[in-house]
Amino acid sequence: MPLTTLHTLWVNTGTLCNLTCEHCYIESSPTNDRLAYISRAELRKYLDEITTEKLATQEISFTGGEPFMNPDIIPMLSDCLGAGYRVLVLTNAMRPMMKCAKKLLRLNSRHPDTLTIRVSVDHFDQRLHEEERGPHSWSPMLKGLRWLSDAGFHIHIAGRTMWGESEDELRAGFQKLFQAEGINVNAADPVELLLFPEMDATADVAEISAECWDILGVRPEDQMCANSRMVVKRRGEPTTQVVACTLIPYEEEFTFGPLLADSLQPVALNHPHCARFCVLGGGNCSG
Repeated sequence: MPLTTLHTLWVNTGTLCNLTCEHCYIESSPTNDRLAYISRAELRKYLDEITTEKLATQEISFTGGEPFMNPDIIPMLSDCLGAGYRVLVLTNAMRPMMKCAKKLLRLNSRHPDTLTIRVSVDHFDQRLHEEERGPHSWSPMLKGLRWLSDAGFHIHIAGRTMWGESEDELRAGFQKLFQAEGINVNAADPVELLLFPEMDATADVAEISAECWDILGVRPEDQMCANSRMVVKRRGEPTTQVVACTLIPYEEEFTFGPLLADSLQPVALNHPHCARFCVLGGGNCSG
């Protein structure tokens, strides 16, 4: 998969999270710092490189862990928004985000058209959401989500398809939740409500070949690794690294080096996530 353009630069802020989800692909938790906090200074180097290398990057996206646990998150958001990038932040909308509420409001007032907050709501049913995220995770999430909506933030929702419902059933269920809670999200919109396929690196999945594009009716240029890369800071390593995509932060064969310039090369679609999540599952973290 050649890189057609570096449209989106993902930043993993660190794997520490206030939750320990049952099926977290990156194994985030309150104790897992396998990916350490990235700093404002480290991110600034990549913003500078985008400029010097004349890369066509339009969006900077932040994932974790829980990004709002990173002490530099607000300054990093401010730097990216101030430089004219669209910014996407993935969050569980719980206490770490709410501790940043006043600063977030100020950022959104200055950049209301370019800041998007994507909240993880695994299912529209409290029981199933908490089955994945743990007891007492529903009410704080809903409180944060309502706050974002009432404050006029641009919101997206990330749900999951692991319980076997059809897409129509899921979208209808989410729409009822949004209407009941006064959440300004259109569940029929596939960008405002993303429904992610599941990942299992141990599962036996079909290999991807060049013929798959025509057979499946899938466009190669729509795959994440055709238009995005991610920066990670692995615990114990001297420098940050650029990796192929958000789903494969640890594997050396999908690691390019410390510079974006190192990553402007093709990616082999030979990891199980490539087939299960992206090509066959139709998943794309950038929406």
